[in-house]
Amino acid sequence: MSKVTVVGAGNVGATVANVLAHKDIVNEVVLLDLKGDFARGKALDTWQQAPVDYYSTKVTGTEDYKATAKSDIVVITAGIPRKPGMSRDDLISTNAKIVVSVTQSILKYSKNPIFIVVSNPLDVMAYATLKASGLDPQKVIGMAGILDTARYRAFLSTELGVSPKDIQAVLMGGHGDTMVPLPRFTTVAGIPVTDMITKAKLNAIVKRTKKGGGELVKLMGTSAWYAPGAAAAQMVESIVKDDGRIFPCSVWLQGEYGIKDMFLGVPVQLGKEGIKRIITLKLNAEEKKSLKTSAKHVKDVISSFKKMKLVPATPKKAAKQRKPATRRKKK
Repeated sequence: MSKVTVVGAGNVGATVANVLAHKDIVNEVVLLDLKGDFARGKALDTWQQAPVDYYSTKVTGTEDYKATAKSDIVVITAGIPRKPGMSRDDLISTNAKIVVSVTQSILKYSKNPIFIVVSNPLDVMAYATLKASGLDPQKVIGMAGILDTARYRAFLSTELGVSPKDIQAVLMGGHGDTMVPLPRFTTVAGIPVTDMITKAKLNAIVKRTKKGGGELVKLMGTSAWYAPGAAAAQMVESIVKDDGRIFPCSVWLQGEYGIKDMFLGVPVQLGKEGIKRIITLKLNAEEKKSLKTSAKHVKDVISSFKKMKLVPATPKKAAKQRKPATRRKKK
């Protein structure tokens, strides 16, 4: 794959473009924004960084969707950011209209791209992208779990005094206060995290992770951008390289985990086709209950989106049959 478009030249979008350029894995990154000069300026700044940091990925800025033609991957970051006192759900009315318009405009010039959705409320915006595009569900992926898991791992790293590189974790559910961190699937260099930290401290970290985005909004007056941008870029890298990596992402569920016809965060394997497969973990009763609670919240917000009637009730094209979900084997 050689071309990636990032829609939205704000803090998150510009970070996605900059991180992708540094990875030097694609030929071209197009940064698109309604404020064309703003996008051109961010892109030019990143391109002028290339001789210093030694990469050759060309970054250009534009307000013209024609420049996005034949994009292999499109990252949607467009929309208004959260402000203090706002929840992700408060953004739905404005951002849904933006995301639907962006999706439809992109498809005028790119036939079958993979969409990575970053705009909030994340799970619902991924739903909007799928419905507006009519693409196969494996082509539309929400960036949420990678960011939320990164925050969880960072907090654990600080508490334990270990490198975040050695911490592996799984986090599921919606991108919001009902997300479901899974301590039972969290390890430090292969050691169960529950053997290294007290239950009280672990519960406090889980609680902080759920409020992680809000914590940053209170500190800065707006949403985070470095970690979200890097997380989206990591998804692009895995798709481009087709390296079979497994990440928690928001995807269209069709019966997995007993949940159907909605986007929710679960572990998936990414590849050149987008989603290679959805991985089904064997959850215990408490974990299942938390996931169902999170799904209910996302479903309620999707209902609000449906009432806006911005897109057809069903995708324009019939979805291809996805590969059967696989169950994680016990070792």
